[in-house]
Amino acid sequence: MLKRQSVLVSWVCAVFLLASCGANAGRPSTQPEPEDGYVLKDDVTNINEHLNYDDSELHKIYFAGGCFWGVEAYFARLYGVQDTVSGYANGTGEHPTYEEVIKGDEKFAETVEVTYDPDRISLETLIDHLFQVIDPTTKDKQGNDVGVHYRSGIYYTNEADAEVVKEAVKDEQQFYKKAIATEAAPLDNFYEAEEFHQDYLVKNPNGYCHINLHVLDDIKIQPIIRDEEVVKRLSEPKEDEETN
Repeated sequence: MLKRQSVLVSWVCAVFLLASCGANAGRPSTQPEPEDGYVLKDDVTNINEHLNYDDSELHKIYFAGGCFWGVEAYFARLYGVQDTVSGYANGTGEHPTYEEVIKGDEKFAETVEVTYDPDRISLETLIDHLFQVIDPTTKDKQGNDVGVHYRSGIYYTNEADAEVVKEAVKDEQQFYKKAIATEAAPLDNFYEAEEFHQDYLVKNPNGYCHINLHVLDDIKIQPIIRDEEVVKRLSEPKEDEETN
């Protein structure tokens, strides 16, 4: 079954892909643009595929922000994110199917499990990125997606992360007159979505996406020491290197 309810709707989404992905729902980053860093070459879309995470102490956080296709694709490309998995979180049933989730009866949220290395990217930075690509004031809605399963949320698994998440949501309120609707809650459950949904926009580059993935094209990476050689090799030459 297609994610959208008809082939016609999917076709329209593909036609208007640039328009639907052309504007950010959230606000600009609160973190200053790095003065120095590496910008990946055009043919390198995911730096994490070239890095070694074997010795990393990985952490997990769970983000809901509308259709999980775009959320997964966005966070997969952030330096320091080792893996992303689309799934269904914080509902009342067990092992739901997509068809059951979209009915809304069990209150699952389309959610992405983000596995990351805190030495490469912080939880605060990840949350900041979430708020850059969603509208946290809309209830059960993101972009063209409407329904309880499209609500926004940040779900954590330990108290240390709880403090960071709740503080970040509290701080986010200053940017909006309307109340923040994004949930900040413990992860009650998470079920991996069907294979069809995993890495959907990698398999279907023209698929529907409510997030502007192109904002990542020129993002600057400041790698840790052991990644610098790899990142430099896969990045555009810096201006000072071009003149030498």
